[in-house]
Amino acid sequence: MGKILVTGGTGYIGSHTVVTLQEAGYEVVIVDNLDNSSIGILDQITQITGIKPEFHNLDLCEEKKVIEFISANQDITGVIHFAAHKAVGESVAQPLKYYRNNFSSLINLLKAFEGREVNFVFSSSCTVYGQPDILPVTEDAPVKKAESPYGNTKQIAEEILLDIAKVNTNYHMISLRYFNPVGAHETALIGELPIGVPQNLVPFITQSAIGKRGPITVYGDDYDTEDGSCIRDYIHVVDLAKAHIAALKRQEEKRMGADYEVYNVGTGKGSSVLQVIDAFEKSTGVKLNYQIGPRREGDIEKVWGDVSKAESELNWSAELNLEEMMRSAWAWENYIKENPIQ
Repeated sequence: MGKILVTGGTGYIGSHTVVTLQEAGYEVVIVDNLDNSSIGILDQITQITGIKPEFHNLDLCEEKKVIEFISANQDITGVIHFAAHKAVGESVAQPLKYYRNNFSSLINLLKAFEGREVNFVFSSSCTVYGQPDILPVTEDAPVKKAESPYGNTKQIAEEILLDIAKVNTNYHMISLRYFNPVGAHETALIGELPIGVPQNLVPFITQSAIGKRGPITVYGDDYDTEDGSCIRDYIHVVDLAKAHIAALKRQEEKRMGADYEVYNVGTGKGSSVLQVIDAFEKSTGVKLNYQIGPRREGDIEKVWGDVSKAESELNWSAELNLEEMMRSAWAWENYIKENPIQ
């Protein structure tokens, strides 16, 4: 097995994927500039697997340093690229921050591998679909105008990968279009660790429940959904991590039908914001304080995916349900209250 580079590997999805890779027998090297993560996560990973991953503090927007790093690591055969800014609301407020970081990091990384064969798994998003006309959305659905700069960066990044794959067969690339990852590792040693006020629903729920935050705001209750709140396809982060290994295996075993492929990665069913709140209360016994607020710019009304392509071609499917997602997220929140991650 070659060495696998995980960019953003001390982040939420990245750290769970590093653990899954190590448990599958891969040697892992992490690159992260710790912009939205903590160096302490390395010790947490080590506690779980008994293996401390190689780590380099590197900003992927620094082209020269990226090229030097990749040149010095000729044994890297695969890349899982997470490193990107990812908050919809923040991207609306600070679009230039998102365009600079998300494009520069991807382009510099791809340029550094020019002339080398590499398996490349890209962290994409269901935001590329905008508000779909038909649900569940399939990979063949038209990519509509993005509702946020964040979503736009994912759309254009996928176009970049497709264009490169057309002319350079050394790159074997798979984009995984995530739905909403939540939950934490079963050990409660790693989980979502937002810096500042959480931009995502579940960490705000757990922080509110434990007393770090005030009431939860449900952004809108007048959408065309059963209870008026937005609907998303929530997926356990451990299931999502396993999808990356499944994609990597497809590349390594040369089972790809083209040099660029796309897969939806979710549970295949949607849950509303109010249903997530209810699932948290039922699975933990903790009552939440929430209020209804105005709609939030950039939010999609409802989206969930058809995941049959991933099931048939990646031999992968989600296994953990919403209640398990909420229980594990709450266990993690309680762990970091007693054991702050530095």
